[in-house]
Order: sequence, then C-alpha cells, then structure tokens
Amino acid sequence: MTENKDIKDDPKQPNSSSQDRHEEPKADSKIILKVIEDEMKKSYIDYSMSVIVGRALPDVRDGLKPVHRRILYAMYDMGLAHNKPFKKCARIVGETLGKYHPHGDTAVYETLVRMAQNFSLRYTLVDGQGNFGSVDGDNPAAMRYTEARLTKFAEELLEDLDKETVDFQPNFDASLKEPIVLPSKFPNLLVNGSSGIAVGMATNIPPHNMGEIIDGTISLIDDPEISVEELMHHIRGPDFPTGAAISGMNGIKSAYLTGRGKITVKAKAEIIPHKDRERIIVTEIPYQVNKAMLLEQIAELIKIKKIIGISDIRDESSERGGMRVVVDLKKDANSQVVLNQLFTFTNMTVTFGANMLALVNNEPKTLNLKQLIENFVLHRRDVVRRRTQFELRKAEERCHVIEGLIIALNNIDIVIQKIKKSKTVEDAKKMLMLDYKLTDIQAHSILEMKLQKLSSLEQEKIRQEHTELKKLIEELKAILASEEKILDIIKKELAELKQKYADERKTRIEFIEEEDLIVEDLIKEEDMVVTISHNGYIKRLPVATYKQQGRGGIGVKAAGTGEEDFIEHLFVSSTHNYLLFFSNKGKVYWQKVYQIPEASRQAKGRAIVNLIPLEKDEKINAFIPVKEFDESHNLILCTKKGIVKKTQLSEYSRPRQGGIIAITLDDGDSLVNAVLTDGNKEIIIATKEGIAARFHERDARPIGRTARGVRGINLEDTDTIKDEVVGMIIADKDHSILSVTENGYGKRTPVEDYRLINRGGKGVINIQCSERNGHVVSVNAVTDEDEVMLISRNGVIIRTSASGISCIGRNTQGVRLMKLRESDNVVAATKIAKEEPNGVR
Repeated sequence: MTENKDIKDDPKQPNSSSQDRHEEPKADSKIILKVIEDEMKKSYIDYSMSVIVGRALPDVRDGLKPVHRRILYAMYDMGLAHNKPFKKCARIVGETLGKYHPHGDTAVYETLVRMAQNFSLRYTLVDGQGNFGSVDGDNPAAMRYTEARLTKFAEELLEDLDKETVDFQPNFDASLKEPIVLPSKFPNLLVNGSSGIAVGMATNIPPHNMGEIIDGTISLIDDPEISVEELMHHIRGPDFPTGAAISGMNGIKSAYLTGRGKITVKAKAEIIPHKDRERIIVTEIPYQVNKAMLLEQIAELIKIKKIIGISDIRDESSERGGMRVVVDLKKDANSQVVLNQLFTFTNMTVTFGANMLALVNNEPKTLNLKQLIENFVLHRRDVVRRRTQFELRKAEERCHVIEGLIIALNNIDIVIQKIKKSKTVEDAKKMLMLDYKLTDIQAHSILEMKLQKLSSLEQEKIRQEHTELKKLIEELKAILASEEKILDIIKKELAELKQKYADERKTRIEFIEEEDLIVEDLIKEEDMVVTISHNGYIKRLPVATYKQQGRGGIGVKAAGTGEEDFIEHLFVSSTHNYLLFFSNKGKVYWQKVYQIPEASRQAKGRAIVNLIPLEKDEKINAFIPVKEFDESHNLILCTKKGIVKKTQLSEYSRPRQGGIIAITLDDGDSLVNAVLTDGNKEIIIATKEGIAARFHERDARPIGRTARGVRGINLEDTDTIKDEVVGMIIADKDHSILSVTENGYGKRTPVEDYRLINRGGKGVINIQCSERNGHVVSVNAVTDEDEVMLISRNGVIIRTSASGISCIGRNTQGVRLMKLRESDNVVAATKIAKEEPNGVR
C-alpha cells in the first residue's frame, strides 16, 4: 500500500490545517458530502422545472394550467353543470385543495374568479353569482359569499372525459385520480389565451375569436401544407374581451410567424360635439387595463399640465349601458390634439407582448400559429380515436350480452325449465354455459333478466337493439380504420361548436397606422424596365434611362454582360405590380416589381436564383404584371409545340414559395409565353418559320391550373422543317403585328390581314424567312403611339417609335430595324405598353 502521509501533511492541500480539517463521516453517519455549487444547480433546476410544468405554463392541448384544470375537474366531479344549482365557491375551493391542488386557497380562488370574469376571458369557463370583481380593479367578495358553476362552454372542454379519452394520474397523495389533460373540443389555448411567469421564461398568448379559430383549424385539417399567411386569411388577429382596436398588422404577423410579437392595442374613443364645445367618449379600453387607474393617470397628467385642454373627466359606466368615460374639453381646445395626447401618454394605448410559449409533451416550446393548431389537432385525433375505441368496446360488450339473451329467448321454455331444476344459481349458470355454449357474462345476464322481458314487445326491442348494435359496431370499426373519417368527425364537431358559440369580433384591426406601412407605401410608383439575361441575371431600372432614337440607330448598352452571357428577356412594368414569372418548365412564381433589385445600366443585375427558387435547367421566359387577381380575367399559356391553355387568373393568386404548376407539359415541350385576357380576345400564335394562326379565345375552354391544354396551331413537322412557336400575342383590331427577325429586320402588318380560323389550324404566312431575314425571334401587337425596345445578343438595346416601322403585307420581308455588328443578332423585342383596365402592362 502506498504511503499517503506526505499528501495529508501537504500545506497546499485545502484541508491541511488543523483549523480547516474536518473529520471524515463515520460509516453509519447520515451526512452526505456534496459540492455546494452542484447541489444548488440541481435543486434550482428541479424547482424551475416544477414551476414550469406544474404551475406557470399551459398545456398546448387544452390550453390550461394545472390549477385551472383541477378546478374545472373538481366542479365536474361535483356535478356543477351549467343547468344545475350554484354551489358556494368556498366549497369548490375546498374540494380542489383537498383532492387535487394542495396549495394556497387564495391562489385557487383568484383563478376561479378570473375564469368567471367576462373582461378577463373571451369565453368564460365559470358561471359566477355574486361579486366577482370589476374592470376597475375591485376585489371580488370573499369565497364564502360567492357561488359558481360551470358554463356550457366549459363543459365542451370536459365532454367525453368518462370515455377513457385521456390518461389519468394519481393525485398528490395517490388516493384519487385526476386527468393529465382535458379532451377539449376546441383550441382553448388560442380561444381564451393564457399568461404566466415561470423560471427563466414566460408566456403571454392573446385570446381570439371562436369562429375564426375554428375556420382556421378546419382549413388546416383540409390542407396540412397550409402556410401561416394562408391561415391569417381565416384568423385575422387577437380578439380581446374588452374590445378596443389593434393598430397595424406587423405585431400580429410577427407573433403568428415566429411566436413572438408586440401588438399595439388602442382604446375606442370618439369626439362628439356638446353644447359650445366638444367631448371625448371612451367606450372600450385595451385588454388588462384597469379603468380606475387609467382615470387617475389622466387626472395626474392634467394636473402636471402634460395634457392640456381638458376641463373635466368622469366615469359614467354602468352595468346596463356598458363602459363610458367622458372627457370634457375646454372651448378653445383642439379635440384631435387632446385625443392624440391621451393615446400617447396614457394607457389608452398599450403594447401586448405576445409570447406563444406552451408545454408540448411537458417541454416548453415557442410555437407559431400553425404549430399551435397542429398540436391541438393531434390531441383531438387521439381523443376521438380513444373515444371510438371505448364506444366500440362498450357496444361489443353489450352486443355480446344481447346475443346471449336472444339465445335464451329463442329457447325460453326449455331454459326456464332447466333453471327451475337447478339447485343453485351457480348450477344454473354452468348449465347455460354448457348447454348453449354461453360465456359467464351471458349466462349471468340471462339469470338477471326480469320476467317482463319475456313479453313479445320486449323481445322485439332486444332484437332491434341487437340490429342497431351491429350497425354501430361496423360504423365504429370503419372510423378506426380511416384517418380521414376521424378528421371528418373533428371538423363536424368544430362546425357545431361554431354554430353554438361563434360571435362577432370585439376587437377591430386598424390598417392605417404608420407602423403598419408596407414597403410599397414607401416606394414611388413608376415604370421600370426589367431585364433578364440568358444566364439568369435580373435587374430593374427606370424607363427614362434609355434615350429615344430613330429607326436604324446603334442604341445604348443595356447591361454589362460577359461574352458568355446576353440579355434574353426585357419587360416594362410598374413598381407596385405583381409579377407572375412563368418558367420553361411550366411553373409560375410570384414577386413584386419593387422587390427586384434596381441597378445601373451597366450592371448585370442579380442572379434570379437568389430571388426565385428555380430548379436545375429552369429558366424564366414569360411574365405577367398584375395589380389584383380576379375571376373576370384569364391567363392563356402557349408552348413551343403549339399547345394552348386558358385558366382563370384567380387560380394563380397564391403561388407557394417554391412555385406552383402553371401547365402540365409533354416530354420535350416548354412554355413560350403567357398573356392576360378578359374572355373576349383573339389570339395570334407565330412560329419561327414565319407562320401565324389567329383564333378567338372562346375556342379554348377554361380548364384547371395544372391541366395540359389543347392544340393551338398545327405545326409543320417534316424531315427538313421542324417548326416551333416563338410567340403568342393578343390580336386587337386597332393594332398591327410587329414581327422581328434574328438579322434585325421586321415589319408591321394589320391584324385584319390574318384571317380568323379555328383553333388548331395551320395558319398563314406572317413574314418571309429568307436568308437575309433569318428566322422570326419575336412578335408584338403595336399601335402608332407605341414605342418599341429591341435587344441584341451582345446586350445592345434600342428604343424606337412603332410609327417609324413600315406597315406592309404579310407575305413580305420587311425593313431593317436595327444595325447589327458582325456576329450579333436580335434576341428579343418588346413594346412599352399603355395602362390596361386591370392595371396590367
């Protein structure tokens, strides 16, 4: 054994001195040595988790903290239904304390009171009788004076509790069982909200309107991929029990998207004339604001002259007339200025700090709007499934008993004789089980059967019950076998709740506040040139950047592109318009013009993949600017193989972040162009071989967004010629068709020169594609007032008037439109369009 004497005598050791040295504990000692830092850390973590899970935070499934759940369960256990007599609150508090919640009676009573206050909960869970406090901060009467019972609304939280829908746990002394969570037929956490301060975290979830929450929940069940933004079409924002108004949407959006947000809430006040002056009437105040303290605050600000122009302030509120605070103004006071001061300096404007923190599987998590609803739906699915299993078991047990009774009734005379001959009940039971192959339960039920059941009418009832039970068992098994049926039951129950409890919103949402200015409110509305290069670079710059030049000019440089890149697309649109980007793969993406980065004429712009999530080998080659999506306009799409498709514009109103299908393409086909119509337009499809077909859009019936489409033009397909579509335009009769070839030549031709044919025809000659001209690269519908932009492969752009281009027949070659340098050719041409009725360019 190694000698440890030197170690013990080492003065550097912490316990080496005789004063600091302590004796080692004896073997039978109960003293346990621990590092105090570790013990403090462990003990505090245990305490904090106890507070988080057991007191301060609500469960995401039923929206209740343990104290709320125990009070409601105690009242349920006492039979205090909404249609039963009231019971003293002292008795309810005692029942809760003695059986489930061994904490202070004051805390339990305060919780009970809050659940009965219509200014604290959007939908009260307790029906109180007596003085339960007021919005002025008055204390409720003592629990020995007040009475309470459950509301009908609270019973929806507790319904089916006796059908094994949720798990139970032992109470604090293991003498009773209490539910871990309530079945909860509606998302109570969102409907009534919750607030609480735990250790190192807090929750503050605002209440909402029942009808909106149910609509949002049903929409999520119907479409599990629904986004938070789409949910907000149903759930507009919090709905506080005290009404008032929410200023702006930024706080709501932040809370719903991230789980955290600051929501500005303002009192409802109006200025009315009164005799020779004006007065301000306040009828609604922000949630959780004490009205009496608000009046004191206003009075103090008047006293120190921070608010001037007020002669008197008084509270004229009454139980029948509701809230009414009257602020009398002086004769020379500016009422709007005084009101603004009240909003600025008092609690007539407050910030509700939304922090949507809740327990998910006993873990605190910050959840967004969709996650909160998803967790409720998961809980409700489990409840409905367990309830169905319980009802199925009960139905099968009853059916089993009924089948035994029917066997006995079918042999009733012999059965009675055999029972009479049996010496004991046990002998009779054994006889029934052996002679008729019955189970113990069936035999017992036969022996317990009353004589009145032997009447023919009673026998018929038993057989009818058996038939109904068989049918019920089949239905319950079908529900358990289908997830869709379970979800249908949830939706049906939610719809019934909406019918019973949904009411109008109390809290208005104002969209006019400065803090809610959307980005485009700060952007000047002006026309922009949007360019996209072959390699996928996009930018915008003002139309005025380009100088107007005569026909045949050299032009100016449009973009600083490398030799390997060139400008492929050019478009003119307003900064406030939406842009629908259509890709060659038949998908559509959504963007605002102002969201496209602005760049100088020499810059090449930003890679489009940084703005739009394109797939590999996917390119944008058609785009439509739109102000609003309606059902009176159509989008007509055309592909390289001559397929056209017409779909209502409204079907494109909600593209997803990753794009949506605009048209289903055949193998080897790609999307060429998309145009917007009003249902009464004629269409011209032009090909690279100089052929064009004109037909009415009525020839193409409206079909769904993801459909393939129908034939628009019959393309020539031989060994020597493989024609394909290069463009599609709207053929207005007051326009001419501008055709541009790759060698810089082109012409205008009147629309009337193209005869109207049926969709799918071969078409007529549009322009001669000679060796001088080359193939057609672009067609546009123009008038004399229009201006046209042409762009070459090397990035040279020219802006010229359409009136300067010759208007000649179809079967001609045209004139020179743009002088091209060697190895350069025209790749695109577009016009600067006028404003259309739908705001489309």
